Amino acid sequence: MKNKFAEQLNSLRLESGLSRSQLAEKLNVSTRLVSYWENGQRECDFDMLIKIAEIFSTSVDYLLGRRDY
Repeated sequence: MKNKFAEQLNSLRLESGLSRSQLAEKLNVSTRLVSYWENGQRECDFDMLIKIAEIFSTSVDYLLGRRDY
């Protein structure tokens, strides 16, 4: 079962037109790790969560499913 973070990350990445490999490059991680996050198989650490929020100009709360923006 996907968690809210996995759903939000996948949705934001697709909406922005980024491939998994492009996002991975921006975050300096492997494409496989991005895939794990999007499939709910792994969680990222707090620093990475902040970087992801910055890339997509959103809040950490939104990424975690706590807010609608």
